[in-house]
Amino acid sequence: MDTKKKVIIVGGGFAGIHLTRKLDEKLFDVLLIDKLNHHQFQPLFYQVATSQIEPSSISFPLRNVFKRKRNVQIRLAEVLRVDKFNNKITTSIGEFDYDYLVIATGCKTNFFGNQNISQHAFTLKSTYDAITIRNHILQTFEKVISAREEEKQALLNLVIVGAGPTGVELSGAFAEIKNNVLPRDYRGIDFSKFNILLIEGGKDTLGNMSNKAKKASRKYLLKMGVQLYTETIVKDYDGTELKLNNGDIIQTKTVIWAAGVTGNKIEGFSADQFAPGNRLKVDRINQVQGCPDIFAVGDIAFMETPNYPKAHPQVANVAINQARFLAKNLKSLQLKKPTTPFEYKDYGSMATIGRNKAVVDLPFVRFKGYFAWLVWMFLHLMLILSVKNKLIIFINWAWAYITKDTSLRLILSQKKEVSEKGS
Repeated sequence: MDTKKKVIIVGGGFAGIHLTRKLDEKLFDVLLIDKLNHHQFQPLFYQVATSQIEPSSISFPLRNVFKRKRNVQIRLAEVLRVDKFNNKITTSIGEFDYDYLVIATGCKTNFFGNQNISQHAFTLKSTYDAITIRNHILQTFEKVISAREEEKQALLNLVIVGAGPTGVELSGAFAEIKNNVLPRDYRGIDFSKFNILLIEGGKDTLGNMSNKAKKASRKYLLKMGVQLYTETIVKDYDGTELKLNNGDIIQTKTVIWAAGVTGNKIEGFSADQFAPGNRLKVDRINQVQGCPDIFAVGDIAFMETPNYPKAHPQVANVAINQARFLAKNLKSLQLKKPTTPFEYKDYGSMATIGRNKAVVDLPFVRFKGYFAWLVWMFLHLMLILSVKNKLIIFINWAWAYITKDTSLRLILSQKKEVSEKGS
């Protein structure tokens, strides 16, 4: 058999992790490159931000994940440029050659060109972002206690922009800790004045889900005390004043932006190789247009199919399944066998709004409430990488369910590092 081929995978998210796991060890040596030394379980970032689980519960050191994979090397670096003509990449720690390159860099927050918002709003695209939000929220309530009366309302207005799953889950989680947790910690604060505002440009919450899910999520959020602004666009935010397209101005020190994503671009590709949203155009085996040795998987990949003419949704299941297919197809290419075109089977979508409140859309049935909440918890537990972490999160959830409380409200930042955003 020929010498093993060298595969470089850029990105340790869902796609990068599963591809690295599935590549045939007899055929491929793998170099996994990421700016972080750990895999992050993005669906539960909001629970870290709202002090429900610890960051370590959803963060998995890459070297530990692949400690038994002899064909895997890991480098902590940022990929700066791809030289597609010489099969080489330039990184912050040097250059590396490849036989196959796989781009799995995922997405970042899209501020739609508004520099003020990007400077002053919080994002939720990493474990670090989640910790930053947690620190800021807890520090804000410490400030409220001693703030002058005219300063308090801006501190007590929490704004979330974007009513997709992230925005809805954040809003519901904050509503629950407002009602069940924070009043016991901060007895000197009038929490009837703590406002959670969810702003959405479209007509509905959970706009990509079924009408049943849209209606149920709206009903749940309103019942929990969340103020909904639909068909409303944020025009600007300077750290204190949030300006809306209807002319309203909201005084707030906390804006969390969950209103869109755009691909993490790497230099070296031409403009016509990118689709809208900075996603790389790929064929049915995830091969980048015009690049026989380069592939893209997950959120960064734009694959048009008859079932998905506008490409696949940017969700974990797509990333995981594309990675598994690509592992098989790279093996087929190496063995000079026919490849298999990727076809995504949509198993549905779901979101949780809070305790006993969730919505689930499956291909043949849609449901809400307590059972949907149990299904959401079970499926997310199954996606967690390690048995140990599944157990830790389950115990945290069980304890929080029984007591309606957690003990994770630690401000973990030096004084000078407490978020400057909104302060």
